[in-house]
Amino acid sequence: MSYCDFCLNKPLDDLNRIYHDTAYGFPNQYDNELFGRLILEINQTGLSWALMLKKEKDFRLAFDNYDITKIAGYDYVKISELLANSGIIRNQLKINSVIFNAQKILTLQEEFGSFSKWLDSQHPLTKEEWTKLFKRNFKFTGGEIVNEFLMSTGYLKGAHDENCTIFAKILEQKPKWKI
Repeated sequence: MSYCDFCLNKPLDDLNRIYHDTAYGFPNQYDNELFGRLILEINQTGLSWALMLKKEKDFRLAFDNYDITKIAGYDYVKISELLANSGIIRNQLKINSVIFNAQKILTLQEEFGSFSKWLDSQHPLTKEEWTKLFKRNFKFTGGEIVNEFLMSTGYLKGAHDENCTIFAKILEQKPKWKI
């Protein structure tokens, strides 16, 4: 089996290995799951991805299974609850940006039918063009966050080496225009 260098020596039960083999770079058309990935990328800033993978279940629970509509309606009480939740990253700027971004995604869903369709309608863009687009529309979305979000969801190349067996699986699932 051929793998990305990242996974060569990781055991099969390693969270990074599982993420690499089952999620990283795979296309996803489900808005709440896409938004969940963006939530994790925003919260990962300044921290390790391994920590985010360990806390993913806590994030999913704290953020109502990444339900965009519910998150868009979070109020002061819910924000206070999130800031007290030791299972997630308790950063008010990140939490506020997640709520703002959920509200923005609701607007995009009204116009394009879904967040996924909005992303699809922008393709293909360069990393720099994507970053400008995200900065115009969302909060807490710098170049690295946008790059990782888009690579992890299949919109930008680079998630896997071309000789990685997972890369081949991803190509089987991607619409032709995303390759």
